[in-house]
Amino acid sequence: MLTLKGFGMTYEFQGTYTNENLNKIAFPLGGMGAGMICLEGYGGFTSISLRHKPEILHQPLMFAAISVKNGNEWQAKILQGKTPDWKIMFPFSNRAQNNQTGSGGRNTTMGFPYFKNNSFESQFPFATINLSDPDMPLSVKLIGWSPFIPGNADDSSLPTAFLEYEFTNESPNDLEAVFSFAAENFMIQNNENPCCPEGQCNKPKEDHRVIKIENGFVLHQAKGNGNASRQGDFSVSTKEAANINCQWFRGGWFDHQTRLWDDIATGKSINTPDYEEGKSSPGGTLSIPIKLAKGKSRKVKLVLTWHVPESELSRDACNTNFCNEFYQPWYASKFKNILKLNQYIHENHDLLYKKSKDFSTQMQNKKLPAAVKDAVTANLSILKSPTLLRETSGRIWAWEGSCDSSGCCSGSCTHVWNYAQALPHLFPELERSLRETEFEESQNESGHQNFRSSLPIQNSSSHNFHAAADGQLGGIMKVYRDWKIGGDNSWLLKLWPKIKSSLNYCIETWDPTHQGLISEPHHNTYDIEFWGADGMCTSFYLGALKAGSLLAKELKEDNSFYQELYLKGRKTMEVELWNGEYFIQNVQTKGLSADFNPENAEVYSTEEQTILKEEGPKYQYGDGCLSDGAIGAWMAEVCGLGEILDPKKVKSHLLAVFKYNFKKDFSNHANPQRPTYCMNDEAGLLLCTWPRGNRLSLPFPYSEEVWTGIEYQVASHLAIVGEKEKCLEIVQAVRKRYNGISRNPFNEFECGHWYARAMSSYALLQAYDE
Repeated sequence: MLTLKGFGMTYEFQGTYTNENLNKIAFPLGGMGAGMICLEGYGGFTSISLRHKPEILHQPLMFAAISVKNGNEWQAKILQGKTPDWKIMFPFSNRAQNNQTGSGGRNTTMGFPYFKNNSFESQFPFATINLSDPDMPLSVKLIGWSPFIPGNADDSSLPTAFLEYEFTNESPNDLEAVFSFAAENFMIQNNENPCCPEGQCNKPKEDHRVIKIENGFVLHQAKGNGNASRQGDFSVSTKEAANINCQWFRGGWFDHQTRLWDDIATGKSINTPDYEEGKSSPGGTLSIPIKLAKGKSRKVKLVLTWHVPESELSRDACNTNFCNEFYQPWYASKFKNILKLNQYIHENHDLLYKKSKDFSTQMQNKKLPAAVKDAVTANLSILKSPTLLRETSGRIWAWEGSCDSSGCCSGSCTHVWNYAQALPHLFPELERSLRETEFEESQNESGHQNFRSSLPIQNSSSHNFHAAADGQLGGIMKVYRDWKIGGDNSWLLKLWPKIKSSLNYCIETWDPTHQGLISEPHHNTYDIEFWGADGMCTSFYLGALKAGSLLAKELKEDNSFYQELYLKGRKTMEVELWNGEYFIQNVQTKGLSADFNPENAEVYSTEEQTILKEEGPKYQYGDGCLSDGAIGAWMAEVCGLGEILDPKKVKSHLLAVFKYNFKKDFSNHANPQRPTYCMNDEAGLLLCTWPRGNRLSLPFPYSEEVWTGIEYQVASHLAIVGEKEKCLEIVQAVRKRYNGISRNPFNEFECGHWYARAMSSYALLQAYDE
């Protein structure tokens, strides 16, 4: 393990987080496309996002506590460590009225006694927190997890989280204690109809309750008279006998919080139903009396579940064309209500644990550098985040990432999800569902693909924007990969006509003269169009042509056109886009079907026109050394297509990227774009540099940034070509940035939290297994 003491840290990759390295930890728990609860490094709960959208830093009053009897007195602490100092002046939820930065942190756990010693470890999908305190006669170990079983998408999509608290008596005496878990009813929704005009439907409704169930309680919100999306349930339960208090004190100001803590602090274990009259209880408490002999341990296992069967979410939320066609989660088609869900989870708990533990153990036993294992496992958390949704059909639909209160960049964006390599190997049927959406609902008869699919998944109503060259061509390569993994010829045969249509569209749109190069203006993952042939998108083109040729051959069709065009393009790219060290872009405006008009005053300002006349279109990279400049060769390797370009030139390109783009200190790097991905004295890999000069006045957006998804793409490709030391240096740099001090180790962000591109890290497994 590599100790990071030189970077102001005591944390080791795949090691234990303590002290300031706990600051930003928020470990996602939940099912794929099912919602999320984050377990913080110190034991709190945050970013509780159960209503099919992110709610970053949504931190309602929910906590566990232990009360220990000492003579005739009781001593109580919440089962958390010290709250990080950065939270003192931070708003905890945009839901919470009057809980802004200077309002004192009301309705949080920050004011309760806590355990002074605290550490955090993870072995995905398990997180372990250890707590101790010199004032307490017992120590605590908390294990939080949720099912993650490769090959079993359904059980891995359950809306649940498991908490296992283990108490060990460290004193010379027997102990009497009470464990409590309390939650305010954070499922309450006051708005009757999210689709009504602002301010016209905000009347509070008393249609929520706290319901007692066997050894647990449910925080319930009814549909009422409004949209079905209002309804939702959250449950806390256990298999063992527990007392349930559904009669919290009803009053004003901080009354129920005060009385709740008084009950905990005096060792009370109360058993009551919900109120029969008047307002419902503000929350519920599950408590279990515990007796611990000296030196002995005792476990308490809790199950958290939620059931929100409807949403207000579509690609154009509340547009009149979509208001009756909202997203519904997969689990709603499987479980009628939360009681049915609870029954299934309790009955299958042991099996879910065993299979999840088997995966975790297999990952931990892999002989990989610790930083590589860290990168691979940490980014699997993306699959448990609100970035992913799963429809009732079982198909997935995804954002690029998660903003604070909504998804970021819709539609399972093909040019971003190109990079993500985890899903096809762990849950291949879910990855295949993405191909089905791309080639069926999102593609028209001409072969044009919308790179953002509709939600709910349905035939695209219009095809009036660019297709994404890298996304559409990458999809053809991924068909080859997915077919090789699944081995289902019937699946391939069903999609084959659409695949041919897609590939033919790409050829005729971007390479109409059949040169084997992508030259016509082509949209890509940098959210702009490249003019002229470039190494990035042309390498995707070569990979797609090779995939099309191999698939046609497999299906006993004539593959000569695709094969000949691939060979022609390979030869041309290796000459015309090669500068002797790395692949480049030949910016081109003449001899194309597209018209470039730099004097269009309706589009360009006077300043822009001056640059355009001198340099050509904005947002190109020209002679730059682009980290993605040979990405199609990487994609071909991870898709099982083998080499598509001269391996020596590919390796030379990668070595140039490492030499010029990898910076060990960013304190002197000027980034007017989005600097927080890598800044100050941190190390990272730039998207592009111009080591030979000729930097354009306005290169493509993001060029001065650092994206972890591209860092892992380059790193894994370096390992594939035999440069594992350089690969490891890049991976270590990423994970040093995500050390818990200033960034969450389980949330690599780009345009939003839990950004899908970061799952390119999974390709490191393929690179090291070779």
